[in-house]
Amino acid sequence: MTVASKPTSAATPAVRVLNLAGIDYTLHSFDHDPRTRRYGSEAADKLGVGSDQVFKTLMIQVDGAPVTALVPVSGQLDLKGLSSARGAKKAQLAGVAETERRTGYPVGGVSPFGQRHAVPVVIDRTALEHSSVFVSAGRRGLEIEIRPEDLVMLTNAQVGKIATLD
Repeated sequence: MTVASKPTSAATPAVRVLNLAGIDYTLHSFDHDPRTRRYGSEAADKLGVGSDQVFKTLMIQVDGAPVTALVPVSGQLDLKGLSSARGAKKAQLAGVAETERRTGYPVGGVSPFGQRHAVPVVIDRTALEHSSVFVSAGRRGLEIEIRPEDLVMLTNAQVGKIATLD
């Protein structure tokens, strides 16, 4: 990975957070196909990495409180696992409008960094199996490659078993 010294003129809030933190990361861009709705799978394919290394960022309501969950695109969020990890009873996906309003990012480009409103973050434990993982940089077609330990530290995330793998 390289030290981020990216131009800030086109930087998303996520990239600005990483630059301010001085964290090593690599920014990857690709041409997003607007007909695609499986954004994480598209990122894995176009970047030539495994879908277990690319993490989707989901906005979840856990007992009515917002939580950001990161799970590999090779799997699905386990709502019961997330509820258990948070010591809660019920978890459900937030709607598109709520996700975009709360995070400030478009669905398919939601980053765990630089969200409009800070909320707790839970990352599936499989992230720690990789030397680097990919998360959205705040827009479709732009991904951040980062060490999972840095992702956990910067988001102050809880790590748990919150995904079922395909």
